[in-house]
Amino acid sequence: MTDALIHDPKGGMPRLIEIMRRLRDPQTGCPWDIEQDFASIAPYTIEEAYEVADAIERAAWDELKGELGDLLLQSVYHTQMASEAGLFDFNDVANAIADKMVARHPHVFGDESNAKSAEQQTHDWEQIKAAERASKAETGVLDGVAMGLPALMRAVKLQKRAARVGFDWPTTDEVIDKIVEEAQELREAEGAAHREEEFGDLLFVMANLARHLEIDPEAALRAANAKFTRRFGSIEAALAAEGRKPADSDLAEMDALWDAAKAAEKRGD
Repeated sequence: MTDALIHDPKGGMPRLIEIMRRLRDPQTGCPWDIEQDFASIAPYTIEEAYEVADAIERAAWDELKGELGDLLLQSVYHTQMASEAGLFDFNDVANAIADKMVARHPHVFGDESNAKSAEQQTHDWEQIKAAERASKAETGVLDGVAMGLPALMRAVKLQKRAARVGFDWPTTDEVIDKIVEEAQELREAEGAAHREEEFGDLLFVMANLARHLEIDPEAALRAANAKFTRRFGSIEAALAAEGRKPADSDLAEMDALWDAAKAAEKRGD
């Protein structure tokens, strides 16, 4: 029965759960999978989430199904390890998120009216989450912001929490003034440790500016990375047409090629 399920192309979630159970079987499973634990798998979980975001960013819809499957596998992997430790199983995970969604949407699943604006719903959502944090004895404003988040994303979440209680600059201009101040402090910093501290302060304020401008800094940086990759590729292509590589060029020439690539993009070439 088990082998039939594993080879059933329409086996769905039960099939995937059984495959992971077999991979982790201490007697007959895969040696690599058996050796893993929560900590060793966590980086892969983060990586797969970013690959989902990348597929969406590129509108690569033919790839998205596979990337979502890879991310789902991470949940199944962690759940299998938890099941082995007697902590919880996949049904517990599914029921926990289902319970949370029902509790956080009383206007859909309860007796509250759903005739409310998106702004009011956001306010209600935050009140519900605050009550959830209180039930976990998370009484501080910044309690519960996950330490494992990417630093830029965590900076924005911390700032959002602080802003809810009034700890925030009222205008974007004041944030920009603070950026200028932090940039000057970085310029004047002496020693590696001091420079790192001031650089961190500057990044933190840049994240705050993104929040004020309603920009996702992670998405903006991903776009900037893609643009850099694209334009540098144009430099390489231009040099390759002459039988050369970037190492055979110099900064002045590559900068000119960069400007040419930038101009071509603006023209839509």
